[in-house]
Amino acid sequence: DFLCISLVNGFTQLRYNLGDQTVILQTLQKVHANGNTWHSLNAGRVGNEGYLDLDGINVTQKASPGMNALDTHSDFFVGGVSSLNLVNPMAIENEPTGFTGCIREIVINNRELKLTVTDPKSGANIGDCDGTDCGYTVCKNNGTCQVENSGFSCSCPREWTGTTCEQSIHCSQNMCGSQALCIPQPSSFSYTCACALGWTGKYCDNKIKFYIAKFVGNSYIKYTDPFYGKRDLQYSRLSLNFTTNQTEGLIAWMGKSENEDNDFLAIGLANGTLKVVINLGERISVPLMHSKYLTCSVGKWHFITVVQNQTCIKVYLDEELILFEDIDPQRKYTALNYGGICYFGGFEIGRKVNTVTTGLFQKEFIGKIKDVVLFQDSKKIQLMKAEGYNIYDGNSGN
Repeated sequence: DFLCISLVNGFTQLRYNLGDQTVILQTLQKVHANGNTWHSLNAGRVGNEGYLDLDGINVTQKASPGMNALDTHSDFFVGGVSSLNLVNPMAIENEPTGFTGCIREIVINNRELKLTVTDPKSGANIGDCDGTDCGYTVCKNNGTCQVENSGFSCSCPREWTGTTCEQSIHCSQNMCGSQALCIPQPSSFSYTCACALGWTGKYCDNKIKFYIAKFVGNSYIKYTDPFYGKRDLQYSRLSLNFTTNQTEGLIAWMGKSENEDNDFLAIGLANGTLKVVINLGERISVPLMHSKYLTCSVGKWHFITVVQNQTCIKVYLDEELILFEDIDPQRKYTALNYGGICYFGGFEIGRKVNTVTTGLFQKEFIGKIKDVVLFQDSKKIQLMKAEGYNIYDGNSGN
């Protein structure tokens, strides 16, 4: 299987093979090969139906009976490959050759790839394409960049200010505490403060301690496991106490959550029942749902433990074994490579739960969490020492 975009005799081609036949789409117009005209290209497939759009002019290959999944396990290459003889002969019309030109703003499945020195896995013979201090997206939030003798300057839309248009005008005079984030509220020409762990109040200037973490819907805790390098990842375990009066919400997510291929173990609520989802490396297991409706009454604490023994998953709720399943009897992947990262209640501000989890969970958690234990550790993890925002003291009434 392959999917390849190439230039052929001045035209852009999309070729893909899902296992049965090679589909070829070619643009109606040639590209401008003058070295200073940018082109916008959209290409891809839905099932075995392909589309190729160059500067708004679309070519579509209608679906036909046959294979409809792209099954590749290789790296994603841009501009060339490490060895040209690796290219499938059907993937390109002529002899394969590396691309000469500029490429920017690559978005795959709604996720932009960062074309920096450090973000790609590897590469060779790549230089800065813009050649000026403006570069690509130096000015944020649709600001316009001008090259100056001293470097660059940004002309910002009226809602934004700062040297790179990075600051909302609503936050330019904010009174949020030093570790707080200012969240602009354009509809009311105002702002709110998101408080870092250990702080509360309108301007995040009241220091607090907590042992029970209270989540209010725009809260999250990100805990980095200091013992990750010593863990046996074939035998993972996560336990905690929680209370809520909601029917939806992400309680915990063990995993980096950087892209859809990251391993994870997730616990949450869906339609008022407990939902546990595991990904050990290739595919997301069918979500394990507790059949009984969970009593989401205020103040009622539930104790949950999820144990992963290679591909066997056990879930205990209030010390009763409620789910026991072997998610892959073939034992293809047996380790939970979670990167030492655990999220509780949600993800970083601006990252919506239903987007990050691709719909597995609908909302951020509202409720309380305490007594979190990883693996067979003798001590509970100290949530106070993690990273996070908008966490309240669950012992007090606020």
